[in-house]
Amino acid sequence: MLSGLLCQVLDLARWAVLIWVVLSWIPAPTGHPLRNVKDLLDRMLNPLLRPFRSLIPPLRAGTVGVDLSPLALFVAIYILQSIVC
Repeated sequence: MLSGLLCQVLDLARWAVLIWVVLSWIPAPTGHPLRNVKDLLDRMLNPLLRPFRSLIPPLRAGTVGVDLSPLALFVAIYILQSIVC
């Protein structure tokens, strides 16, 4: 029972990371529903992303920095799912 609930939470977290990444590529003005969803996901995921951001510096591609912490979080969730579920 508890492992089933944990599996569902991990699956939800994995989807949240994926949706957050996609929404980060879409510009949305303040007050737009997509912006509200992105802000909610920011508040949910930033505490989980912060440790990865402190360990993994942004990848420099010219003048642009690519944040790899969402990928690391996605992989960590996948590994946890493979252990627990």
